[in-house]
Amino acid sequence: MTGEVAFVPEEFAVPLELLGNGFRLEPLGEQHNERDLAAWSGSIAHVRATPGFQGRDWPPLEGMSAEANRADLARHARDFAARTGFTYSVLEGDDVIGCLYIYPAKDGSGQVHVSSWVRADRAELDAVVHRTVSRWLVDAWPFEAGRVVYASR
Repeated sequence: MTGEVAFVPEEFAVPLELLGNGFRLEPLGEQHNERDLAAWSGSIAHVRATPGFQGRDWPPLEGMSAEANRADLARHARDFAARTGFTYSVLEGDDVIGCLYIYPAKDGSGQVHVSSWVRADRAELDAVVHRTVSRWLVDAWPFEAGRVVYASR
């Protein structure tokens, strides 16, 4: 052991679903590829204007091939399985309408960086997702108060 602190305790049962008002979360995986790609690529400007994504280079302005998107989803699924980061699809029925990311800060500060986006045509759900996820992080996750950084809405 290198003395690193695990992102979540080994005994913590990572939630596999969250039911919200008008949406649900499930772990992101390759099965979401076509719907995920359509969701973000049809809302690039909207996602880039979402708190937490402003000034970032995602989503790429030029888009992404289905194969490249699938590889990105596979990486997120590997992170989830390894418990090093958790990405969820935001769904309305079976339709992907957004995404939620829960990852440790890259700077080793112990902070938890959370970001989420919804498609432009579901923009009214952005604040709902934020409120619901913020409460869920307190109620269901093992993160200490003050560690979670999730841009306000």
